[in-house]
Amino acid sequence: MNWQEIKVSADNTHFLFDGEPIFGKQFIEVLKFHSPALAPVLDISGAYHIDINGNELYKNRYSRTFGFYCNRASVIKNNRWFHINEKGDRVYSVYYLWTGNYQENVCTVRNDSNQYFHIDLNGNRIYADSYVYAGDYKDGIACVKSQDGFYRHIDLNGKFINNKSFVDLGIFHKNFAIAKDKNGWFHIDKSGNELYNKRYLTVEPFYNGFALVTEFDNKKIIIDENGKTEIEIR
Repeated sequence: MNWQEIKVSADNTHFLFDGEPIFGKQFIEVLKFHSPALAPVLDISGAYHIDINGNELYKNRYSRTFGFYCNRASVIKNNRWFHINEKGDRVYSVYYLWTGNYQENVCTVRNDSNQYFHIDLNGNRIYADSYVYAGDYKDGIACVKSQDGFYRHIDLNGKFINNKSFVDLGIFHKNFAIAKDKNGWFHIDKSGNELYNKRYLTVEPFYNGFALVTEFDNKKIIIDENGKTEIEIR
């Protein structure tokens, strides 16, 4: 049985293979399988993970479990968050107020001081700074909000990739990111330079060279990477 073909039922209480229930059991809640073929489940005993045969991975129970990413899963016990590995063992001894999912072998976490930063697969900080907020890495770059209230992009060493700061910011997608200044939303390149001088109420990332944006009168248009209007969405 290919674990990637196992689906979650519409009511999120059991698993399906070829459209038929498997494991002979319903749960309170299930989430889908992730590599290495493990899935989070919740029943009356608590939250835990099962393997591709429906067997529990470990005896421990948690208040909540999440999917595996990079062979690490976030779990909650007594309102404290941490990660376990694919054997069900704790990866590190520190507890957090919140943990994200590992992406590109690093993960964003929030400590007892409500500060965000990133840790590696062993739970070690990958840089010394802490932030008001830190998002997931994508292609080696993450968005962070500094203590001054502005957003910036950092690399895997925690260094700013340029000297630009923004009111709000998104991750890079196909070399461009969405950004906001005091006048509105727009798109930038990896140097932090605007692609055009117009601002919008909202913007979406570019999709194969074009992006849906909303003007301040709520009119939606499609623009190209130079900011030129392609069509109006009526």
